[in-house]
Amino acid sequence: MSTLDPREYAVLAAQAAAEKKATDVIVLDVAATLVITEYFVLATGNTDRQVRTIAEEIEAQLKAAGRPAIGREGEREGKWVLVDFADVVVHVFQPDEREFYRLEKLWSDAPRVELPAEVANVTERPVDVAEAADES
Repeated sequence: MSTLDPREYAVLAAQAAAEKKATDVIVLDVAATLVITEYFVLATGNTDRQVRTIAEEIEAQLKAAGRPAIGREGEREGKWVLVDFADVVVHVFQPDEREFYRLEKLWSDAPRVELPAEVANVTERPVDVAEAADES
């Protein structure tokens, strides 16, 4: 029995992704655009192993919260894993695949869901110490 609403499940998925060091984690509210789901969660992992690990963690945490996955694609290749929770669809990409498919641009009209700071502030590009010193 589900105890969270779809938005809360999407945020939980984003948090689970961040716990496994996913970068560029965002949640898009696609409910007004799509009839098949309400939220897309997008995240990036740097290797096929990390992509699979992120997807597995999201699946485990949502299942523990009462929302088991109904489908999963792309796990073998580990370049783009899609995990379907019906009203939340999670996309975990390697950087090249995320750049190629550009779902953020495709769904640019969809509002972004505000995420907790520990999730929202994780980006792929690490801060270069020398570059930061030059800017100050």
